[in-house]
Amino acid sequence: MQALSITPLPAFNDNYLWLLARGTSAAVVDPGDAAPVMGALDRHGLQLDAILVTHHHSDHVGGVTALKQRYRPTVYGPASERIPGRDRALAGGNSIAVLETRFEVIDVPGHTAGHIAYYAESESAVFCGDTMFACGCGRLFEGTPAQMLASLQALAALPAETRAYCAHEYTLANIRFALAVEPGNVALQARAAAAEETRRRGEPTVPSTIGLELATNPFMRCDVPAVRDAAARREKGAETAALRTFATLREWKNGFG
Repeated sequence: MQALSITPLPAFNDNYLWLLARGTSAAVVDPGDAAPVMGALDRHGLQLDAILVTHHHSDHVGGVTALKQRYRPTVYGPASERIPGRDRALAGGNSIAVLETRFEVIDVPGHTAGHIAYYAESESAVFCGDTMFACGCGRLFEGTPAQMLASLQALAALPAETRAYCAHEYTLANIRFALAVEPGNVALQARAAAAEETRRRGEPTVPSTIGLELATNPFMRCDVPAVRDAAARREKGAETAALRTFATLREWKNGFG
């Protein structure tokens, strides 16, 4: 069997659409724009068999209709959200077979109410949309802090070597915030230097790994004393529970320069 390739397709200002291919068959995750997908399919002689959607925001689904009209792929998406052209509604605990790969569906609400992630154990890969970013997490547009914290904990439970494919190039800004929270974190300092160099070369800073996020992402470290202490300096009592720490960090990040 040929290996599964995973390629970022830049879109808009900072989105990544993820193109998956095995042989001449392809799938795409969160195609907010059809044009870069069509261009890549044409360049590489690929047929689009499937579209995997994590949530309903337009920069993740804006290209679905045009792609479906042209290639007739199967569209997968969260059951509790309105996804254009969806053929198969999914929720946590479901699994699908795409490109000879088994994807487990994980419920990860918080950014939106019905957000899902796709985990392929055989590929050590999870497509997490806007739930977890490299060194950050998504804003809470529809969900609660408790939901987002639980979603991040579900991702944290995956093997440390799992590559996390998020949907935006937010890494440098997220690292600046993380350093404000945890300036003494040596692993975070090293990540900052590496990410700066990666971006100077014009390369994506993602995917990350679950292990790297656990070592450097403050939203994944709400049980770490240094992170709790930083939250407590923003809001008295925020160190008393992981949920209070998380909620304080998220509000802090919302207004962070």
